[in-house]
Amino acid sequence: MKKILILFGLSVIFAGCGNSIEQKIANTPEGKLAQCLTEKGAVMYGTQWCGHCSDQKKAFGSESKEFLPFVDCDKKTGTCTKEGITGYPTWKFSDGTTLTGTQSLEDLAQKTGCSYPL
Repeated sequence: MKKILILFGLSVIFAGCGNSIEQKIANTPEGKLAQCLTEKGAVMYGTQWCGHCSDQKKAFGSESKEFLPFVDCDKKTGTCTKEGITGYPTWKFSDGTTLTGTQSLEDLAQKTGCSYPL
């Protein structure tokens, strides 16, 4: 019984932590943009070692990058080959268009119809 109560208590604590993190991210403009990009079907293809990819992720902030629609081409080589990815970062959009290189958050918002303050 004591073990069950301890496990229950830990699950409540961890569940509460997850909610506060999501609320914090949802309240940042960059977090909202990252979520919107995902909802609109935008995908960023890159690698962990790519400096431009790191710069692109940094633009969203450390808390928001968890919501970025990112595909690591070192781990998903088949997906990236199928999508025709030859440089990093490459953004692909639901309308079939692509943008290569580091993009401003304003340009990504405009491309997808997401809101982002200028």
